[in-house]
Amino acid sequence: MVMSGGGGDDPRESESETAVPLDWSFQNHTKAILRKGRHAGSNFRRAILDHADLTEGDFSNSDFRRASMVQIDLMKSAFDGSDFRGADLRKARLNLSNFRNCKFEGADLRGIRGRYAIWQGSDWWNATIDDDLRKVLSKKWPKPSHD
Repeated sequence: MVMSGGGGDDPRESESETAVPLDWSFQNHTKAILRKGRHAGSNFRRAILDHADLTEGDFSNSDFRRASMVQIDLMKSAFDGSDFRGADLRKARLNLSNFRNCKFEGADLRGIRGRYAIWQGSDWWNATIDDDLRKVLSKKWPKPSHD
């Protein structure tokens, strides 16, 4: 099911499309396609988004709390300022995505490949995460020290 436009190659399409916030909270949208969608400020709280395609989109400042996002494709998307607390992101694809200033407390990030994502200001250390990714992120996006 295709839920958002922006997939065309028409050069007349504006890159600064107006965001269309979605409210999919407490709904099942397994395998949904939101490729290149502009949905900043959306509510996906407790939504089921397993195997969905959210590549190359803008989902900044969105609520993904306790969402099921198993094997979701988030590559090349912006999630700046989003809340992923308690979300299940096992085996999600998130390389080349932006997760600046996101909340991940209690999220499950096992089995992901996110070493090429931007994690600046995000609390990835509060999530359940594989040791190899923890080592990579610790070097590149270390937990701030509170002296």
